[in-house]
Amino acid sequence: MAEQKMRYLATRQAGDPLPGEEGAANEGAKEPGEGAGKPTGLPAGARGSKDSDEIWVKKDYLLFDLDGTLTDPKIGITTCVQYALKSFGIDEPDLDKLEPFIGPPLLDSFKQFYGFDDKKAQEAVEKYRERFKEKGMFENEIYAGVPEMLKRLKMRGLHLGVASSKPTVFVEQILEHFQIKDYFEVIVGSELDGTRADKAEVILEALRRFSSKGTVQKHRVLMIGDRSYDVDGAKRVSIESVGVTYGYGDMQELMEAHADYIVRSVEELKRFLLRGFEDVEKILTTGQKTWLLISQFVLFLAARELVKNLGLVAAASLGMKTVSDDLGMLILGLAYVAAGFGIFKVSKGIIQRMKDDMHLTHLRPEPRSNYWILGISTIALALGVTMLMNLSGFGEDTGSFQKIASNLGQASLWTSLITYGLIVPVAEEMLFRGIAFGYARKFFDVRTAIIGSAILYGAYCGDMVQALFLTVMGYFMAYAYEYFGSFLVPVLMHVGMNVVLLLAEYLGLGQTFFQSWPSCAIFMIAGCVGVIYLARKKKI
Repeated sequence: MAEQKMRYLATRQAGDPLPGEEGAANEGAKEPGEGAGKPTGLPAGARGSKDSDEIWVKKDYLLFDLDGTLTDPKIGITTCVQYALKSFGIDEPDLDKLEPFIGPPLLDSFKQFYGFDDKKAQEAVEKYRERFKEKGMFENEIYAGVPEMLKRLKMRGLHLGVASSKPTVFVEQILEHFQIKDYFEVIVGSELDGTRADKAEVILEALRRFSSKGTVQKHRVLMIGDRSYDVDGAKRVSIESVGVTYGYGDMQELMEAHADYIVRSVEELKRFLLRGFEDVEKILTTGQKTWLLISQFVLFLAARELVKNLGLVAAASLGMKTVSDDLGMLILGLAYVAAGFGIFKVSKGIIQRMKDDMHLTHLRPEPRSNYWILGISTIALALGVTMLMNLSGFGEDTGSFQKIASNLGQASLWTSLITYGLIVPVAEEMLFRGIAFGYARKFFDVRTAIIGSAILYGAYCGDMVQALFLTVMGYFMAYAYEYFGSFLVPVLMHVGMNVVLLLAEYLGLGQTFFQSWPSCAIFMIAGCVGVIYLARKKKI
């Protein structure tokens, strides 16, 4: 489980010092092809890869690395390294072997990979530049989809910048060569005289220039790059990072560097950066947003009631004076199947969109123990809340609660399990965690979406006692959906909860010592402890 990291929430005014700015060390010039400098001792505030441990905050300021993020510089960088090595009598015909030079500081790379001392490494860098200035910088390709992505981001009003450890003059020429320079408000690289070489220093300067145009909140800034150096630089100035694996850093490198997010393609990066901005529905009025939800709710109820009544009419037409409890239960099951089909298309689309959105923040699977804790907590809370209502007499005050319990006891276990243990949970999850929570999450922040969908789930039953129970469990199921990032989680929670309550009813546990205040307390405490444990592991 990734460790938590506190966001930097303070608003920095233009001219105020940035965290760690005073301690940024000048490591000397870093050359074309490098991704960042050495650590400078700036505060890290590190944590692991982001697993949706905090709600998503829209990002207005996006800083892009150049090499391996916007463009593929392999041919230019490796041939220039090859050229520099040849001047020292070293022949390296295989350009693939020179790929490690893409990203790290060139000076360090010559020392590390070929054992050069400081003087010899500096000479190699100068030889590298000799060819790079004339030809190497344009032996470069822009990644497919990058211009379109930048255009979309600018259309949404986002502030774009480049933060590269290449000398600024080279960065500007490359951006101009690919006709994407105008998309960027700020372009910052190192200087040819060796100043501002460390990646953290580059990012600090980019933030300073953004701040000259208005207030910049650090929790609304992202650094996007393909190497651990980009992640480390972002981390040391307290902004979040997005690692891209389509460049020259792989998944393992980025995860070990604790990138906050990791994406695998330009298309995936575009979708990720446009979260909260891309949907046309964002501009709808509150009334229109409400109608989008209510229409599906009405369709669900209408389909359910229509099929239920048609079933009763069909039974009457067959000469049945009364409908048996088992037949009534099966008719109810068919009614919920129809209701589910009525909203299936819309629900499927929303669930798929949420899956695409959530998987970017659930790269690391949850520990198996967390699933066990979730399951135990679900059952404990379901039993505990039910016992609390029964023991307090609250459940006896409303007829519909007692009617449901009575019907469950009269129909056979198998028909009840099919209807209430499987069909009802799936259909209701499509409506409440699929559509209701999905719509609310799309238009509002996650906390509001969880609370709103839970309240709607409670109001759906039309009974005060059931409303209390469903609101509590609805909140927990929506929370678990966001926590684990899978629609299957609330479905299984709902199925498990209903099955356990059905079995308790059919086994007559309510008339035994099982239903007592000590038992109620044990279940409530167990459920709450599990929820608290999960909440402390990850913040939603």
